Amino acid sequence: MPLDWGCVVRGRFPNVNIVARFEIERRQFLDEHGKALAPLPAFAEDAAALVALYRSMVLMRAYDAKAVALQRTGQLGTFAPLIGQEAVNAAIGSAMRPDDVLLMTYRENGAQWMRGVTLRELFLYWSGDERGSNFSGARGDFPICVTIAAQCTHAVGAAYAMKLRKQDRAVVCTLGDGATSKGDFYEGLNAAGVWQLPIVFVVSNNQWAISLPRAHQSACETLAQKAIAGGLPGLQVDGNDVIVLRQVLDEALAKARAGGGPTLIEALTYRLSDHTTADDATRYRSADEVAAAWKLDPVARLRAHLTERGAWDKAREEALLKDCNDTVQTAVRAYLDTPPPRPAQMFDHHYAVWPAVLAKQRAEALGEEI
Repeated sequence: MPLDWGCVVRGRFPNVNIVARFEIERRQFLDEHGKALAPLPAFAEDAAALVALYRSMVLMRAYDAKAVALQRTGQLGTFAPLIGQEAVNAAIGSAMRPDDVLLMTYRENGAQWMRGVTLRELFLYWSGDERGSNFSGARGDFPICVTIAAQCTHAVGAAYAMKLRKQDRAVVCTLGDGATSKGDFYEGLNAAGVWQLPIVFVVSNNQWAISLPRAHQSACETLAQKAIAGGLPGLQVDGNDVIVLRQVLDEALAKARAGGGPTLIEALTYRLSDHTTADDATRYRSADEVAAAWKLDPVARLRAHLTERGAWDKAREEALLKDCNDTVQTAVRAYLDTPPPRPAQMFDHHYAVWPAVLAKQRAEALGEEI
């Protein structure tokens, strides 16, 4: 019989009291076949709203496939695929208001596009051209953060500014499961909780931090429970169910904007591709595991749900695929037709007056006299 340490403690110290208890709830609306497990929230009763989300998710997948193809043919730099995480992207992109601020990792290109960043700009970014970070839309959003978890403390700074200014706005900070093992993450949670900041942390638990599996990252039963350490609510949702993701984001963002403080959402999903195009996931995970994950595909799940409701059919699917492919191809042409950056741009936007050493380097690079 396992030892009950609670009984041992209470036996030795009869004055011991339980001062706090915690629970983590898990929410889901659609099962893996797209069937509703419970009455849907109000927004999801409108089939047109779900069709719009589905269209966005399909375009994300078309963009993702093309980006990988461009990288494989030497027309793009290292790329981080988002396939398998379209529901997380779509929920974030649709729930946020234009004046909210997104601080993202490298796997939220879909949410960026929904917020006004063009596909051409995303292609430019992945080619190593920093003009891709000069977003034509979502001007207040931060650039893609490659440094793991660093965006958590940056997000706290942005949210603190909103609170000081008494603005009706909120911050969404996205991160992966591996980032929850970093100190920046805990520092961000602690500050957000203490100052009751208008911020929502969205953890895309895709089960792998490059080659490190979730089981080797943390002994916690959930990643959502890490919110407890910061004194903020945390919950877990099916990250392949765009309906539940959108609902919890709506709730958390409304609460944040109203002064109700931060929330942490753990979205259970799966990275269906390699970590990046520089990775080979077959070296550390089995084909059976990936095949099982494909059965939970968020795009197929929403398509099945819409089809069952009579809101989708084969003809509309074929038309959508053509439209998405045309949109992506147009963006690729615009990206490839973009003149390369001038060498001088590596020196621009750093100093109002260049230090002598940079002035000399710039002149040498441009073949100018000093």
